[in-house]
Amino acid sequence: MNNLPIPAPEALAHSQRLHQAIADEIAAQGGWISFARFMELVLYAPGLGYYAAGARKFGAAGDFVTSPEMTPLFGQALARQVAQVMSESAPVVLEVGAGSGRLAADLLLALERSKQLPERYFILDLSADLRQRQQQTIADAAPHLLSRVEWLDRLPETFSGVVVANELLDAMPAHVVAWHEHGIFDRGVAMDAAGSFSWNERPATGALLAAAEEIGMQCSLPPGFESEISLAVRAWAAEWGHRLERGALLLIDYGFPRREFYHQQRGRGTLMCHYRHHAHPDPFYLPGLQDVTVHVDFTAVIAAAHAAGLDLLGYTNQGQFLLNCGVLDCLAEIP
Repeated sequence: MNNLPIPAPEALAHSQRLHQAIADEIAAQGGWISFARFMELVLYAPGLGYYAAGARKFGAAGDFVTSPEMTPLFGQALARQVAQVMSESAPVVLEVGAGSGRLAADLLLALERSKQLPERYFILDLSADLRQRQQQTIADAAPHLLSRVEWLDRLPETFSGVVVANELLDAMPAHVVAWHEHGIFDRGVAMDAAGSFSWNERPATGALLAAAEEIGMQCSLPPGFESEISLAVRAWAAEWGHRLERGALLLIDYGFPRREFYHQQRGRGTLMCHYRHHAHPDPFYLPGLQDVTVHVDFTAVIAAAHAAGLDLLGYTNQGQFLLNCGVLDCLAEIP
């Protein structure tokens, strides 16, 4: 990783504290944890994980840039779809994982211009640091609308309106799985003799094994194929079948339908890390200082949601979606 920026001493010390906390958990669990658990810890460990600590993540000063950070046109176009769903359900928006708050500000301003403001704009984000940044972003861009925004600590028991999740699912913990001639294995994390994290395989069991067997049969995976399965994403999608009364989920993320996700040419999966605008594949590098993501198996999302009683209303790529939402009209309206 010689080409990556060197962290400041205090950032490096923070990473070392998280490294030790994860090492302690591995020891407590008998020398091994699943990669899903490792990913959960490096991203969300209280006070230490990437999204749970205070480092800046989004924009030019962070590690990556999301679509709302690049242009307000994203939120302006999305607002048209949000307004349509609200008109068929309830004038309420729930954004899950709101990042810097840029999308929330842009959506609120666009909906105000079209006289379709929601009565409430809920934000669910587990990071206290990001909540503060979201509040500041909205206060700076739309101070008169801040009173409509409310932060939640958990999913509501029931909900009617629009659920927006932009680049949320790719940050949910995922297992890394290997399909071998002699069985299917859960690629987890152990410690090597030098005290560093290392890959270590154990036979897959339970729900993970069932999911991997189904994928292996559907996609005819060759021996040695490695990829990811997110049971957390499936569970999250299914949960809305019990909570959503009227409305729709707008899920915007990196991913593929199953046969593309598990294509034989993608034999090492989609796991990717982002540190200071550099992308690389090593999830063990500087825990707590880098983002760790996997792409989304949209077939699994749709199947889990459908089994819970939801219907698929549309599936397309982001470019086509924004065109359908009138992004060119939004561009033409710029003075």
